[in-house]
Amino acid sequence: QEPLVESGGGLAQPGGSLRLSCVAKGDIFSTYTMAWFRQAPGKERESVATISSSGSSTYYANSVKGRFTISKDNAKRTVYLQMNSLKPEDTAVYYCAARQVLPYYGVNFYYTKVDEYNYWGQGTQVTVST
Repeated sequence: QEPLVESGGGLAQPGGSLRLSCVAKGDIFSTYTMAWFRQAPGKERESVATISSSGSSTYYANSVKGRFTISKDNAKRTVYLQMNSLKPEDTAVYYCAARQVLPYYGVNFYYTKVDEYNYWGQGTQVTVST
């Protein structure tokens, strides 16, 4: 069973919107920092947005700041990525990731690097094109 299951990808026109969802299975969620990464063909996987376990702290890559919003619903064990004003360069496979945060770091801590995450979803394709 996949620990993280993404959905919501698809085709959007430039300037359009999509919302990605990621449902966490098992014990993953409440004490975990959650993140969205993306990987375009021929490029390395890159961080898009991150949210702390409390939901109070967020991080955005400069390329998506002001256009994308990460949020979480603890009751539904789901993290979202609302993507507005989409651009062709946003085309990529988007991955949800999770990493448990030790209590020492607090509930507002988050990780941002690919190699810091140990749970991954299968990915969902986002294509922005006319």
